Amino acid sequence: MRAPDLAAERALWGAGVGLIAGIDEVGRGPLAGPVAAGAVILPQLPRITGRFRWLSRVRDSKQLLPAAREELAEYIWEFAFAAGVAFVSVSAIDRIGIAEASRQAMLGALAELGAPPQHLLIDAFRLPACRLPQTPIIDGDEKSFSIACASIIAKVARDRVMEQNHESHPGYGFHTNKGYATREHFAALDRLGPCRLHRRSFSPVKEMVAGGIPL
Repeated sequence: MRAPDLAAERALWGAGVGLIAGIDEVGRGPLAGPVAAGAVILPQLPRITGRFRWLSRVRDSKQLLPAAREELAEYIWEFAFAAGVAFVSVSAIDRIGIAEASRQAMLGALAELGAPPQHLLIDAFRLPACRLPQTPIIDGDEKSFSIACASIIAKVARDRVMEQNHESHPGYGFHTNKGYATREHFAALDRLGPCRLHRRSFSPVKEMVAGGIPL
């Protein structure tokens, strides 16, 4: 597991850029549920990794167990200079496509920060609709602490939404699969058909709807 660092942040801090927002999205691939994005501004502090010992455990959210993500998310919300999470709905994903929906979620997360950043560090993406200076970083959630923190709070928030959706839509295993295409989820789709939380623009839900199985 590659450990993120503060190389990108420190280069910008050294250039006089104080407020740097790391941004990441989660939930591009699932068959059901919203896409989410997080944005995190870490404080510009001397020896920040020494002051915030929990930062040494931060990784891309996909590399962490759920309990570790939950614990780290609490630290991020408490100690970040600013943090925000936003969602884009299933209906919007089907209308505008997952790539644009992901960008809209990122813009929403920026709006939730409550403090305007001066520069964006983004996992792979660019945000053409945002005029702020930005640096896309391939595999940024594995390389930048700010982006990795954003991935963690977005993942935890989306997982909680899917767990709540399990209560209203039992049978699909949303509390465990979080809408992803697991064997259990495919079996539930075959047995129950899609529900209103399924992305009708994604296969195999798209084919089910085309074949006359109502949502």
